[in-house]
Parts: sequence; C-alpha cells; structure tokens
Amino acid sequence: MRVSVLDTSPIVQGSTARQALHNTVDLAVLTDELGYHRYWVPEHHSMRGVASSAPAVVVGRLADATRRMRVGAGGVLLPNHAPIVVAEQFGTLAAFHPGRIDLGVGRALGGPRRAAEAVRSEHERTAKSFAHQVAELIGYFAPDQEQSVRAVPAIGNTPPIWVLGSSTASARLAGSLGLAYAFAHHLNPSGAAEAVHTYRELFQSPTGTPSTLVSVSVIAADTEERAEWLAGSTRLKVLSRVRGQRILLPSPEEAAARSYTEQDRAEIAARSGSVLVGSPDTVRERLQAVLDDTGAEELMITTPVFDHGDRRRSYELVSQIAGLLRPARPASG
Repeated sequence: MRVSVLDTSPIVQGSTARQALHNTVDLAVLTDELGYHRYWVPEHHSMRGVASSAPAVVVGRLADATRRMRVGAGGVLLPNHAPIVVAEQFGTLAAFHPGRIDLGVGRALGGPRRAAEAVRSEHERTAKSFAHQVAELIGYFAPDQEQSVRAVPAIGNTPPIWVLGSSTASARLAGSLGLAYAFAHHLNPSGAAEAVHTYRELFQSPTGTPSTLVSVSVIAADTEERAEWLAGSTRLKVLSRVRGQRILLPSPEEAAARSYTEQDRAEIAARSGSVLVGSPDTVRERLQAVLDDTGAEELMITTPVFDHGDRRRSYELVSQIAGLLRPARPASG
C-alpha cells in the first residue's frame, strides 16, 4: 500500500520558521529511506504556525536532499498565481528532477483574507474561474503550444497534475479534466467517500485512469497511552481556536497540565475526531477503515505533534503499518 507525507513545516511553541523548515528536510530524508512514495508541502500565508509558504522553493530543496521518492506541492493555490509562472516553476523542477515532481493545485485562500489580498488581489484571483485557470495551466505544458507566450521550461517537462479538495466540487473538476485527485480527509472526513466516488464516476480521459489519494491526520506511538499524551497538544490547540485564541502548537506537558471542563472535553471530541491516534494496531485498523470507506489507492499522512523526534517515530511506525494494509477495491459507479 502506498503511503506518502503531507508536511506543513509546523512551527511549534518555542520554535522558529528556520527550525521548522530544517525539520522538514530531515523528515523528508527519513521518509525517503523508509520507502514513502511521495512528499508534499502546501502553500499557506500569514499563518504563524506554518512555515510552508513557498512550495516551489521547498520542493526544489527536498528533491535535492532525497534520492527516490516523488516530491511536490500539496498544493499550489492556483488563484494566487498566474498559471504561466506555476508552469515555469514546476517545469523547471521537472527538468532538474525528471520523474520525481508532482504539481497539486487547489483553490483555497491559504490563510486569512487579508493575507490573500496581499498575495494577489481578489479581482485578479477571481477574474477567471478555477476550472479556466487549471485548463490554462495544463495548456502551458502542452508540447504544441499555440499561445503567443510560452512557458518554455514547461514544454517537455510535465509533472503529474493533481486537483486537491475537500468537497465534491473539486472531485467533479478533477474527474471532468481527467486529472488525479487528492482529498483532504483530515479536513472533512465525513465527505471523503462521496467525493472519491464522485470523482471516479465522472472521470473521463482517453488515455488515463482514475488516480486517488486521501490525506489523513495520524499520531502513532509505541503505546496507546503515549499516543494519547502526544495528541494532547493538538487537542489543546483546537480548543484554543474554538475559544478565539490563536496559539502555536503547545507541548504535551502543557496540555496535560491544563484543567478541562466537561464542555471543553465535548468541544475537543467534536472537533478533533479526524485525527487517528493510537498504537500501531489501532492506527492500522483506523487507516484500513479509511481505505475500505474510500477505495483510495494511496494514503498521505500528516502528523501534528510537538516534538520532531516524536514526529519521526510516528512516521517510522506508519511505514511498518503500511505493509499490513489491504488495498480496497474501488466502488463501481
């Protein structure tokens, strides 16, 4: 079973963006050695807990640091950019690292609205529909470009293009364009099965076949108790967000020392259930349930823990679990 990595380069309490980015390189080297299939980094802006803001730059660094696995954007937020620039960037990356670069594209803001406005004005972001922007991007990779303006490095250097999303709208677009589809289960777990089914049902391509992955939030540890303790960090952060407080990911020690009311515990349970937490056996069962529910061909793992050593250990355990997972047969349309 293919497993991959989604890494936001998290800036935890007491850390810096520099350290977070160096941790990303370290984790990429480890997961490359462990046999992970691909490693994606997203585009976020003005989010003080996320250092991944320039995916094309980070992808180049990770591709240089690793030997085997695919590296890509998960994803470039296309409305923030002129499609020709994205084609030039990822065509250049594909030229330097043939057969190893992925280009995932999404339509979200990637941060607060004021940050999105600073990146590109709303008028520019919405002047063309997202579907039109994706089609324009694809056109720049075509070997027989008829445009008067060409994305020269992109010609002959085409990475696989994935549509990213968390709803059936993105599934419909990916299917209609015959592109691969990545669903954010960690953002909308209840919508995963319907979206993946919709994608397969609507997929049309004269040459390709449907390709899906589902990104899942996982915290694995050697014991149930350790995993639950580590998960305290993200649960406290979720609760703080509900209470209108924006904090960096706290340590599990701080989370364990906090006193929680019954209402607090109810809020945490309602809003953090998408994170799969537990020992290897528990995580394997829950990942298998995701596969059986969606029929996805690949799982992409993101791990929100405080300590980089614990994050490394979680990915080591998931790499062992991967060999025990059974690919699910996709449901027919």
